[in-house]
Amino acid sequence: MGKVHGSLARAGKVKSQTPKVEPQEKAKTPKGRALKRHKYTRRFVNVTLTGGKRKVKIFKIYSIIQDSVADDGNR
Repeated sequence: MGKVHGSLARAGKVKSQTPKVEPQEKAKTPKGRALKRHKYTRRFVNVTLTGGKRKVKIFKIYSIIQDSVADDGNR
């Protein structure tokens, strides 16, 4: 059998190189009803329209291309 992904001597190299950072204290996340309320306000009440390109699904682009090819074939 061939070698797969290198030797185990290098396992954990990156994790041991990264500096240790103490975890910061943060406010507790709401749970239950309060979490649902938070999600609702974030999604529907405080809606900010962001600029930028509209994401178009690939199958729509494919159908547009197919329509244009079909139109060219009829001419």
